[in-house]
Amino acid sequence: MSEEDDKPVEEATEPENTGPLAGERLAEARREQQISVLEVAKELHLDEHKVRALERNEFDVLGAPVFAKGHLRKYAQLVGVDVDDVFTDYYRMTHTAEIPPVVIGRPRTSQEISPGPWIAVIAVIVVATASYFWFTSRSETTPGSAPAVETPTMPERAEEELPVRQETVSVITTPAEEAPVASEPEVENLPADTSQQPALGDGAVLLSLNFTGDCWTEISDATGRRLFFDMGRSGRTVELSGQAPFDVLFGNTENVRVRVDGAAYTVTPSNPGSRTARLTIMAP
Repeated sequence: MSEEDDKPVEEATEPENTGPLAGERLAEARREQQISVLEVAKELHLDEHKVRALERNEFDVLGAPVFAKGHLRKYAQLVGVDVDDVFTDYYRMTHTAEIPPVVIGRPRTSQEISPGPWIAVIAVIVVATASYFWFTSRSETTPGSAPAVETPTMPERAEEELPVRQETVSVITTPAEEAPVASEPEVENLPADTSQQPALGDGAVLLSLNFTGDCWTEISDATGRRLFFDMGRSGRTVELSGQAPFDVLFGNTENVRVRVDGAAYTVTPSNPGSRTARLTIMAP
């Protein structure tokens, strides 16, 4: 072999670009368009000294390469310079590859979930629950423990709750009487039929009430005089007289029987399914 064959072949070198590169291209285009550095700084949201550093290709002033490339792209679009030419200059000057290395992630191995720990947790919960109920039931049956006190229940009331007032039953008087109304003694302990039929005045109507159970009763005559305002008890009979029509309220129609001047009077509830009746009883 000759000496010429032994000489290594010199690699062809790229011709050096003696013109403006990267940021210098941008500065030249800016000056041609008569755009000030301050206007570029406002558009890029940078300080003026960083814009001048970008035009001098001092990319380290801008921080990480990703920031420098971002500002170069926006600056090139602002002054109308080809972005690819600017990036070609940038990669030649910084000796970085255009395409970042691809990082291939390691595949994750599937992990099989063992049912053993779950079974153990469930077993612990079952044992703890059973122990709690066993302990509480044993403490309730321990000798010497106080028996449970039953809360007394309130007796069943009428469907419509009516206020009970402490009033006395008026002795029946005719409209002509002006004397004060006398009061009856203890009405709840009276025998079944203690009232006597009163004397009737002119135009007066006799009402007879026979109670077979508790029934709140309010009765007023046409003059507005209150004839009866009390709780009727089982076995009690009350006879009243006054001017018709009568304004009557019965709290429980099932527990009262009414007669008007000796004739039976049928009392029906005001609403279906209700035991309360508010009615007007006219003269027969």
